[in-house]
Amino acid sequence: MEHTQFNQGLLDFLADSPTPWHAVRQMTAILDQAGFTELDERDEWSLARDCGYYAVRNGSSLVAFRTGETDPVETGIRMVGAHTDSPCLKIKPNPELRRKGCYQLGVEVYGGVLLNPWFDRDLSIAGRVTYEDGQGAVKDALVDFQKAVAFIPSLAIHLDREANSNRSVNAQTDLPPVIMLAPEDDITCFQDLLLEQMKAEDRHLDIRHVLGYELSLYDVQKPAYVGLKDEFIASARLDNLLSCYIGLQALLDTSGTHPALLVCNDHEEVGSMSAEGARGPFLSSVLDRWYGAEKRGRVMARSMMISADNAHGVHPNFADRHDENHGPVLNAGPVIKVNHNQRYATNSRSASLYRHISEQLDLASQTFVVRSDMGCGSTIGPVTAGNLGVTTLDIGVPQLGMHSIREMVGCEDGHTLYQVLKAFMGWPEVN
Repeated sequence: MEHTQFNQGLLDFLADSPTPWHAVRQMTAILDQAGFTELDERDEWSLARDCGYYAVRNGSSLVAFRTGETDPVETGIRMVGAHTDSPCLKIKPNPELRRKGCYQLGVEVYGGVLLNPWFDRDLSIAGRVTYEDGQGAVKDALVDFQKAVAFIPSLAIHLDREANSNRSVNAQTDLPPVIMLAPEDDITCFQDLLLEQMKAEDRHLDIRHVLGYELSLYDVQKPAYVGLKDEFIASARLDNLLSCYIGLQALLDTSGTHPALLVCNDHEEVGSMSAEGARGPFLSSVLDRWYGAEKRGRVMARSMMISADNAHGVHPNFADRHDENHGPVLNAGPVIKVNHNQRYATNSRSASLYRHISEQLDLASQTFVVRSDMGCGSTIGPVTAGNLGVTTLDIGVPQLGMHSIREMVGCEDGHTLYQVLKAFMGWPEVN
C-alpha cells in the first residue's frame, strides 16, 4: 500500500469513528469485505487453517486473527495490540440543565483529557443507545448527530482578566455545553431529543423508547493534512485509532503464512479494567478457544506482542520536557518506548527484533525514555505481557497534542509503522 493511499484511508477511518463503537463497526466491515468470518462468543467455534476470523465484545473491542498455514504451537503468534477509546467528555445519564434560558447537558470527563481545548469548538454527539422496540425487545443502535449541536463557550476575558495567566477548569461547573435555548417552563427530556435523532437517522427504526445510552461529545472538524508541504496530519482521536488502523491494515496485508492477530481493546484510557479491556479476559479467551488452554504456555513462549500506542514527540516549544537523548521527532520513524519500571513492556529482545526488521526494510526508528525526574504513562503492553506471559514491545507513532481534542502526527510515520508490522506478522521467528 502506498503512502498516499494509506493516509487517505486513515483520514476516512478517523472521520467515521467518533466513538469506539463506530471504530469497531468500521473495522468489522473492512474485515467482512476481506473475507474474514465473524465468531460469536456464545457459539462453539470450529477454526480452519489459513483462514481469517474476528470476535467482538461489547461492540467496542475486537480481536481479529489469521490462523495461518503453520501450527501456533510450533511457530507462535505474531500479535499487535491497540485501543479503541480516547479521552473525551461523556454525557451523564440525567444530563438536563436549564440555566438562564439555555438548555445544557451535564458531562463526565473520561480519561486524562486536556480540557481547555474543548472550549469554543463545534461539537456533536455520538455513541451507543439501548432501546425497546415495538415488540418489547431490548436492542442496541449506534447514533451520530453528525453536525454541530453543542458548544462550550469560554468566559470572556473582560470578565476574567487572569484568563491567560491563571485560569483553571472545574469539570463539574465549567464544561456543560449549550445545545439549545429553552424557556423557563421547558420540560424537554434529553432522551426525547435522542429518540428524535435516531428516527431521523433511520426512519424505519422500530423504537418505542430509549432505555439507556453511552454518548460522547466530539469535534466535528474533519481530519486533515496540515503544514505548508502537508507534512502533518491533524485529527481527533489519533491516540489511538491511528494504531488500530495501522494494525488492521498490517493484518490484512501480511503474508498469512504464520498465525497473526490484532487486538483492539476499549477502556485503556481509564485503566483497562473491564470485560472488554486489556485487563479483562477477552484476548486470553479467544486464544484459548483457538488452540486450547493447555497449550498456552508453549504457544506464548514462541509468540510476541507489539503494543502500538502513540508516543510523545518532542514539542519544539517545550523541548526541555524530554530527555536530551530521547526526544522523538515527527516523520523520523516510529518510537520504541522504554521504561525500566515496567510502565512500558519493552525489553532488549523485543526492541532488537523491531530494529532488525526495520533495518531489513531500510526504515527508520527512534527511542523514547521519559525524563528521570518525570512520571511515565503506560499502555496495554505491560498488562497484556503480564496476563499472557508473552514477550512484548511498546511502540508508537510520535505525536503532539496528546489527549487534546485535536492531535497531530507526521504524515510518514504511520505508513512506516504499517510496513514494519506487516513484515513482523509474517516474520519466520519472533521469539
